Amino acid sequence: MTDTMSHSDQQHSVDPRDPRSLRVKGSNPSRSIALAGVLLPLLLAILWEAAIRSGWAVGRLMPPPSTIGATLWELAKSGELQLHCLATLGRVLAGFALGALFGTMIGAAAGALVVVRRLIDPTLQALRAVPSIAWVPLFILWMGIFETSKVALIAVGVFFPVYLGVAGAIEGIDRKLIEVGQVFRLSRWAMIRRVMLPAVLPAWIIALRSGLGLGFMFVVAAEFMGASEGLGFLLVDGQQMGKPAQILASIITFAVLGKLADGVLVMVSKPLLLWQDTARGAL
Repeated sequence: MTDTMSHSDQQHSVDPRDPRSLRVKGSNPSRSIALAGVLLPLLLAILWEAAIRSGWAVGRLMPPPSTIGATLWELAKSGELQLHCLATLGRVLAGFALGALFGTMIGAAAGALVVVRRLIDPTLQALRAVPSIAWVPLFILWMGIFETSKVALIAVGVFFPVYLGVAGAIEGIDRKLIEVGQVFRLSRWAMIRRVMLPAVLPAWIIALRSGLGLGFMFVVAAEFMGASEGLGFLLVDGQQMGKPAQILASIITFAVLGKLADGVLVMVSKPLLLWQDTARGAL
């Protein structure tokens, strides 16, 4: 009986060295953090609505959330919002695919080969500093005002963070990992698959997320190039027609679409990073 009780006490004892034993049973910190992330913009919207209704602020150029919500509802009811969202998403996804592909390939070559890095990196670093809007007249001259120029501009925005992330990750691989692979006499392909790829993968995922965010930024400049549909077009139309509620509705839609796209990318890439033993759960 005593042995059974002592064994049970050992099973339920709290080990102060184990962070998991300090968690409250049934608590879910990630769910609480996600809820807080939703509550913050909701709280700001309520405060802004209250400030306008009480007369503390003027809502002519910065309409209250109720007016913006009504504008979104009207656009959704007419089908315009869905049309503009699909057009923007299609351009971003096409540009993201191209930019991520070329950024990964060229970044891998620059990170792995010193000759390639010394040859192309100075030029690419200089081009990275060129503002997105500066590419617009050149791309229009080269490719016209149709979809090709818009997708190409978005691809340029995605390319640079992916290139930098991949090249820096490969260049920064710990030399000891390579030496361990050589000790185990791994072939070149096995070295890439079992040592280099896991070392580069986390940085590559972060680079893809950064590139996707820049893709949503560049799509606005892309849709200034004679677009007749898309959230960028909706922004310009609201500015030309003097509709601040439509401009803010477009910005909010951009933010929501960008967050959803980033969430999908994180969800898709999560199985690739299950092997990581990070300190996130212990903090």
